[in-house]
Amino acid sequence: MSNESETLKDNLVLHHKGSHAKISFVEGKPVAIVEATSTYIPIEEFKSIFNEIGKLVGSKKITKLIFDKRKLTVFHQPSMEWYFTEWKEQMWHKGLKTHRKILPDNKVFQQSVKIGREKIKEDHPNLKFNEMDIQYKDTLQEAIDN
Repeated sequence: MSNESETLKDNLVLHHKGSHAKISFVEGKPVAIVEATSTYIPIEEFKSIFNEIGKLVGSKKITKLIFDKRKLTVFHQPSMEWYFTEWKEQMWHKGLKTHRKILPDNKVFQQSVKIGREKIKEDHPNLKFNEMDIQYKDTLQEAIDN
């Protein structure tokens, strides 16, 4: 379910719209949202989107990122590895330590994420993402609030 059909008590401000994802922030709160808008995000756009989030973390003092993956159907391990081992490491030092994920209602995708995350954690036990507050939520409002 796209967040466009959800009723939110918070106001979202669109920051950037790419071909496969968009970035918004929550007005008055240190929260940014990446929403997948297609079934797959090519790695080049994935990196570009998250590098743009990195700028927002600095300029808007973002401390929580919500990644809404509900439209995704394709899991891409190299993107996930870069996201965990490089991008999250940089963001930790900028103060972004809270992450919320909203996964698609797709058991194969969910299992792929779990296996991929466990492999990265096993291969990189000392990286900062292991200390981050990472939780999975069912709705955008729940992710904003908790």
